[in-house]
Amino acid sequence: MTDPGGKFRFKPLFIDGIHVAYGKAGVLSDVSMEILPGRITCLLGANGAGKSTLIRAVLGLTPPRQGSIAFDGMDITGAPTHAIVGKGIACIPEGRRIFPKMSAQENLLMGAFQERSKELIRARLEKVYGLFPRLAERRAQLAGTMSGGEQAMVSIGRGLMSAPKLLIIDEPSLGLSPALVNENFRIIRRICEEGTAVFLVEQNVRQTLAIAHYGYVLSQGRVVAGGLPAELKENEQVRKAYFG
Repeated sequence: MTDPGGKFRFKPLFIDGIHVAYGKAGVLSDVSMEILPGRITCLLGANGAGKSTLIRAVLGLTPPRQGSIAFDGMDITGAPTHAIVGKGIACIPEGRRIFPKMSAQENLLMGAFQERSKELIRARLEKVYGLFPRLAERRAQLAGTMSGGEQAMVSIGRGLMSAPKLLIIDEPSLGLSPALVNENFRIIRRICEEGTAVFLVEQNVRQTLAIAHYGYVLSQGRVVAGGLPAELKENEQVRKAYFG
């Protein structure tokens, strides 16, 4: 994997040989991967493979017991989560996790909690509303009364409000209709094209590989495959697990 022309605005996220456990129960073992700027990098794996634990490790919520994580040339292994967010990593969590008793716009503003410039916050809001015109129309509506698709827009928009260099998206297709899944994946591709790298953690293999530039497969806490989407489609383990 290469950075074409070195034109992007951060150095890669390097995950190097990390081991993560909850108590005595090991969850991740010797996991290594890199997430490059200008790319959608996907992580595939069944429930219980360790995908969410990997995200928690990157965000400093469950620090690795061995190995290291570096972002933009700096070691962030076990750093406080707010510091990691401040360096340019944002996460859209599985299940959206919006604030139901706050308006759509108030939810979005929560994503810019570290930004003090009102001018920048306004500009980011307008960018999000340009991406999701429906949210602009319903900015005052309580998020808890919105449809699942609209809540997904709020969640993605909130993640973009910190102007991240890298956006981690966890299971964006969860609980959505096929039409809304298609729309979400179109938006994810656009986010990447506009300059934000994406680490896409998903079980929807066909649509994920259709937009990803590179991918990894996690099984029982270990990386069992990595490569270009076409290579993963031809990988015997991937074919058996996901394509029958």
